[in-house]
Amino acid sequence: MESQEQSRTALVEELMQRFPEVPREAVIKEDLLRGGMAFDESALSDGGDVKPKSYFIFSFDHRTLPELGAAALNRPPEEVVLTGGPYELRRTVVSVRVNPSSPYRVRAGEDGSLGLYLDGHRIADVGVPPMPDYYRHTLANGKSVMEVAPTIQWGYLIYLTVFRVCQYFGAKEECQYCDINHNWRQHKAAGRPYTGVKPVEEVLEALELIDRHDTAGTSKAYTLTGGAITSHIGGKDEADFYGQYAKAIEERFPGRWIGKVVAQALPRDDVQRFHDYGVKIYHPNFEVWDKRLFELYCPGKERYVGREEWHRRILDSAEVFGASHVIPNFVAGVEMAEPFGFTAVDEAIASTQEGLRFFMSHGIVPRFTTWCPEPTTPLGKANPGGAPLEYHIRLLQTYRATLEEFGLSSPPGYGPPGPGKAVFSVSSFMDSLPAKDD
Repeated sequence: MESQEQSRTALVEELMQRFPEVPREAVIKEDLLRGGMAFDESALSDGGDVKPKSYFIFSFDHRTLPELGAAALNRPPEEVVLTGGPYELRRTVVSVRVNPSSPYRVRAGEDGSLGLYLDGHRIADVGVPPMPDYYRHTLANGKSVMEVAPTIQWGYLIYLTVFRVCQYFGAKEECQYCDINHNWRQHKAAGRPYTGVKPVEEVLEALELIDRHDTAGTSKAYTLTGGAITSHIGGKDEADFYGQYAKAIEERFPGRWIGKVVAQALPRDDVQRFHDYGVKIYHPNFEVWDKRLFELYCPGKERYVGREEWHRRILDSAEVFGASHVIPNFVAGVEMAEPFGFTAVDEAIASTQEGLRFFMSHGIVPRFTTWCPEPTTPLGKANPGGAPLEYHIRLLQTYRATLEEFGLSSPPGYGPPGPGKAVFSVSSFMDSLPAKDD
C-alpha cells in the first residue's frame, strides 16, 4: 500500500498526470476520504462559530473517540472546503474523516488562515462551515437541532437517522465494513446525547427550526435512514416505521424538501407505501456488486433477502418511483479489501463496472460512498489503509464513461454536479461529472 509518507505527494501527482480527465480536485478529495485528515490544535474550534461534526450515522473516523483525544473533544468541523493552492483547486467540499496519522494535516498558517498540508507543504486553503442559525436553537425538551436533524453537504441535506442501531446484529449478520452499532455504543459510553429512536414530534420540531432559520433556503433535501429492521419497531415494519416520518414531514411541510429514504430493498408493496407516504427518492443500497463478496461482507442481507432477490427488488422499485429516482449506493473500495477482495485494480474495476452496467441499462443510476476503513469493523481492522487510491480514481473515470454510454446524467437530490460546484461530500462522483448549465 502507499505507506511511505513522503511518496504521497508523488503518488497524487502521478495519478493526476495519468488520468487528466478526472478533475484534480477529485484526486485529492478521494485520498482524503479513503485515508482521512489530521487536525492541529490550531485548527480545532471550541467556540460556537464552526459547525461541528455530528456523527450522524457512522463514525467515519480512523480511530475510536477515546483514541482521538482533543480532536474528538473539540469537535472537528463537519466538512471542509478546499480551494486554491499549487493545484489551483476549484471549490471542493470534503466530509471530515479524522486520522491523526494521515499525511494530510489541517492547521493554521503564520497569518492564522487555515490550510491543508500534505507532506509538510500547503496544498490548499481550507474553509470551515459556519455554525448555522438553526444549530443555535434547542427543542422544547432541550435537545439540540444537531442531535435530531443534523445537516451535511454544506447545508444542502438534512440527515435524519431516526433509528440509530441496526437489527443485523453480531458477526454473523452485520455488514463487515459498517460501524453503525459500534458508533452508537461509543457515543453512549462517552455520555453524549445519541437518541436511539427519534420520536416523530422531535423530528418535526427540529425541521420547524431549520425551516424558520434557513432563510437562504440552503437545505434542499432530507434523508430518512437508520439501521435495517428485520422484525418490528413499535409494532411497525421497516416501510411503515420510516414511512411514518415521511408522511408527517410531507403533511407539515408539503414540497419544502426533496424526501429521500435509505432502506433495505423491500418488496414492491412496501416500496409503494414509501411512495404513497410522499418519499421522492429511494436508496435500496446494493453495497458491493461481486456475488462472493456480497455474501461475505453482507451476511445479514444475504440471509434475510439474498443478492439476486435484492437486485430484483431494486428493479421492481423503479416501476414505483421511476428509474431516475431509485439510487442504490455501493461502498467504493471494499472490493479490494483483504483477505477476500480483488488484488488487482483491473479486476475490481471490471467487477464494479459490471454492476454499474446492470443498473444503468435499466435507467437506474447508482451512486457511491468512498469506503472509510473504520477501526472497529472487520474490514477496517484488516485494511487500515483502505483501497489503493488508483482504484478510486479509475472508478470515477469508469463511472462517468458508463453514465455517458447509457445516455444518463447525475441523479437528482444531490445538488449540482461539476468540479467547483458539487456539494456531495462523501465521494467525488458529483465532482467528476460535467457541470450542468444553470
